[in-house]
Amino acid sequence: MTTTRDPIRYQRVGAPPAADERRPGEAVPPEGRRNPGGALDLEWALAGRVNRSAAERRAETLPRRRTVKREWQAAWLLRAVTVIDLTTLAGDDTPGNVRRLCGKACRPVRADLLETLGASALPIRCGAVCVYHALVPAAVEALAGSGVPVAAVSAGFPAGLSPLAQRVAEVRASVEAGAAEIDIVITRGHVLGARWQALHDEVRLFREACGAARLKVILGAGELATLTNVARASRVAMLAGADFIKTSTGKEAVNATLPVGLVMVRAIREYQERTGIAVGFKPAGGIRSAKTALDWMILMKEELGDEWLRPARFRLGASGLLTDIERQLEHFATGRYSAAYRHPMV
Repeated sequence: MTTTRDPIRYQRVGAPPAADERRPGEAVPPEGRRNPGGALDLEWALAGRVNRSAAERRAETLPRRRTVKREWQAAWLLRAVTVIDLTTLAGDDTPGNVRRLCGKACRPVRADLLETLGASALPIRCGAVCVYHALVPAAVEALAGSGVPVAAVSAGFPAGLSPLAQRVAEVRASVEAGAAEIDIVITRGHVLGARWQALHDEVRLFREACGAARLKVILGAGELATLTNVARASRVAMLAGADFIKTSTGKEAVNATLPVGLVMVRAIREYQERTGIAVGFKPAGGIRSAKTALDWMILMKEELGDEWLRPARFRLGASGLLTDIERQLEHFATGRYSAAYRHPMV
């Protein structure tokens, strides 16, 4: 099977940026300011209303409107690798398996596949490694000098129901341990009870506790009852200073879905139009196949544009996704599907 060895073709369709263009682990995205947040504008926040049927119809059409095949698909999948937050949030996590996961994040695609694809010169590595607070030191040590940042899930993850002072202290502790990014989960009861000022104040405290670390705010969208609540919670989180808004913890019964993502990215677009600040987006939970990853990337390109196909503005929270992407890349390179054990995660 003939394959292209021209890395320029991969750059054209969304492959990883050149090494001097991407600065992994940097707190401030290279293309713009961090989101400073500010006071709660309740009128604007509550203006976020969603027609569920229309949102679902639009989300359903997205995968059909744009498709990528052959070498273009391989290029998009290489780009997808660079925006993965490689995640392990299991109860039996150990420093050993976290170190192995960090090794995978630094070299996520087998060298022979990159050579066949003509992508050996590209800086293919994951967007971050995401772990529980207790394992941040092990991840920081394993990733030292790699340019891959450590993200910590903090603030009473996944329920977010521990005392507020304790959650804020956990955020500070994760930053002090070396986490460059903090994924916090909101109190869903604030949204369900329409306590918008309380939600804003909570996220604001987390933002202050993060210091220079990037703040990703998890909405737990599957537990917010309506898409209108998702839109309003997205707006409040951004007004409070979220650098990213994230769909789910991955522990809810319903996690990342395209209608939820559509609502959230349109809130991001409206916030940028209003303030000039670009906020990132992270879907998480249930993203296990290369096809699903492409669907999310198509959503970002259609709704926000190419700048939201870079790690500074877009992440995919996943654990098993990388294995399927590697299998698809090997199929493109060789014409054959390989067994999953040829692409071990740890």
